[in-house]
Amino acid sequence: MTEGMTEGMADPVQRARAFAEPLLAGQVLDTGEDAYAHADGTAEVLRHIGGGPALCAAAYLVYAGDFLQRPEEVVHKAFGESYASLVTLTRKLVQIQRAARNAPPGEGLQGQQTERVRKMLLAFSRDLRVVLLRLASRLQTLRWHAASKRPCPEALATESLQVFAPLANRLGIWQIKWELEDLSFRFLQPQEYQRIAQLVDEKRAEREQGVAAAREALAALLAGAGLRADVQGRPKHLYSIWKKMQGKQLPFERVFDTRALRVVVDDVPACYMALARVHEAWAPVDGEFDDYIARPKPNGYQSLHTVVRGADGRPLEVQIRTRAMHEHAEHGVAAHWMYKEAGVKGYAGVSAAGEFEDRVAEARKAVLRELLAWERDFSAQGQGQAASGGAAARGVESDRIYVFTPQATIIDLPVGGTPVDFAYALHTDLGHRCRGAKVDGAMVPLSTPLQSGQTVEVVAVKEGGPSMDWLNPELHYLASPRAKAKVRAWFNAEQMAQTVARGREAVEKLLQRLGSTALERQALAERLGFKSAEALFEVVGKDEYSLRNIENLLKPAEPGPEDDKLHLHRSRAEAGGGRGGVLVVGMDSLLTTLGKCCRPAPPDAICGFVTRGKGVAVHRADCSNLRQMAQTSPGRVIEVAWGKPGGDKAAVYPMDVVIEAADRGGLLRDIGEVFAKEKVNVTGVNTQSAKDGSTAWMTFTVEATDAARLGPVLAHLARVPGVRHARRR
Repeated sequence: MTEGMTEGMADPVQRARAFAEPLLAGQVLDTGEDAYAHADGTAEVLRHIGGGPALCAAAYLVYAGDFLQRPEEVVHKAFGESYASLVTLTRKLVQIQRAARNAPPGEGLQGQQTERVRKMLLAFSRDLRVVLLRLASRLQTLRWHAASKRPCPEALATESLQVFAPLANRLGIWQIKWELEDLSFRFLQPQEYQRIAQLVDEKRAEREQGVAAAREALAALLAGAGLRADVQGRPKHLYSIWKKMQGKQLPFERVFDTRALRVVVDDVPACYMALARVHEAWAPVDGEFDDYIARPKPNGYQSLHTVVRGADGRPLEVQIRTRAMHEHAEHGVAAHWMYKEAGVKGYAGVSAAGEFEDRVAEARKAVLRELLAWERDFSAQGQGQAASGGAAARGVESDRIYVFTPQATIIDLPVGGTPVDFAYALHTDLGHRCRGAKVDGAMVPLSTPLQSGQTVEVVAVKEGGPSMDWLNPELHYLASPRAKAKVRAWFNAEQMAQTVARGREAVEKLLQRLGSTALERQALAERLGFKSAEALFEVVGKDEYSLRNIENLLKPAEPGPEDDKLHLHRSRAEAGGGRGGVLVVGMDSLLTTLGKCCRPAPPDAICGFVTRGKGVAVHRADCSNLRQMAQTSPGRVIEVAWGKPGGDKAAVYPMDVVIEAADRGGLLRDIGEVFAKEKVNVTGVNTQSAKDGSTAWMTFTVEATDAARLGPVLAHLARVPGVRHARRR
């Protein structure tokens, strides 16, 4: 690969373009544009307003994402997380706008548009590059309609004039603002557009001759005063001319925008020196002077504006600014990304070293404030239309506010939102731990209603929970339903924890009194018909379940009616017949006992635990009691295995069978018949019935040669009428 090719592939714009070309080639956007040509045009607009290579490259990736199955994942792998995030935000925003344009006409259009502007605001606040991408894309679409002479949809042109052009104005991107306005004006009012264009064209030669003469005279005047200045004619914008004619009821000849000069000098003192020379040479027009250097516009625009009577006696507008002011006026917010991408080399003579990060943060806040102002302007416009009685505009009153985090992220809150609402919007845990707040650097009460544009910083403790006062509507701590729900959920969880603890304590005391402290709590809950021990503790803690039920379960069962008895047999294992052996690996003749909590039997995986004075207790490997004992005394866990039975008789092992069934007369008898038919020895039984008599829970201790022997028995038990399930415990 040649050196030139290597450099080309390293260029992010060329990489993105090569990546997007096979995806976009031959594809058509919903506007009718060729997708690849639209991406090219969008990137060119961004480049023209000073956008850096990374921003221009994003234009291709955003549109390529429409033709990928997993766009965010693919772009992330190929170009990194920053591009992937930008693609996600921009594509979501484009989908919202497409859906809105395709929606059927009807009432509430202004409200829909306002909601769309709010969504745009939030998307812009997360990544400011989205602003420039959307403005450049919209300008390219209008240019395409104009060049192809295809009709532009009224909704698209209206949105461009009412939403996008004011946005560009707020951000000071004049190049895009003027062109959006002129193109929208051309599509929305073609006759008026042609009329103004004809008026401008008819006087073009005379006007251009007069402006050229004035430019030469002014350049000579400033040069003679020792001022280095660039004097140029200012572009004419048809929409601006028409708007001034309409707003001030002026004839075309009295609109000063048609004859204008721009003077660019080195510094601020030179601006005022140039102004003095202009006023010395030509008489100023009363009431037509504005000092935007001393009093900049909200979007940061600075310049001196004056109107004078030229040598021919006709009005001439003159704008005077420094080169830095001119750069900001032309590029607006785009300059912030240019500084960022320029690094320590700087851009346009502005170094990015030193306080670079602080400058970028302040620039970001300034841009976000302009975005908030743009949203407020649009909402106020909608409210004005609603007040005038338009049916489509009713109900668009602003019900949201937007505030900043210290890192200049916008947070969306309902009107009346407080610092506590703000904290919960950031993170649930931060809301719980919130104890104070600073608004624009000053400590305020937590019930203070916030205003759009304020910067809020939460003061939180390391641990803690919310106050019950926050839910008192008279104290006005919370306005957000989402935050209120989170506070209620915290108190509900806290109350539940206290209830469970109270129930646990009651059950533990009962088990201690009955001498059953070794009983596994989960197993006890399941025998009582609960899914978990927590569920049992909860109903006991609420006094909704009597402890007598537990006591009845753990005590020997009372003899039932004569027709519902089960004959119990003496344990063959305890009688000495057919005892099975358990071998301790590496030792002989060591006393072993089978754990009653899990009742192991071949071929269960087993493990031994050395007890004090009772030899080795054998448990199933998955026994929870063994797990707890092993955590406490891991050194007492030893390896064991099933041995061959001693004597002539087959070994038998006790096992527990748990049955849940619909309670009825004769149930115990029918289950006993199954055990008798299968020749299974039953040595013990515990039964319990629900309060309403609907359910019976039974635990049978049976003996069998191995666990596999229980398989057919359980299958027959499951077929007994009323039995819901039967299993080995």
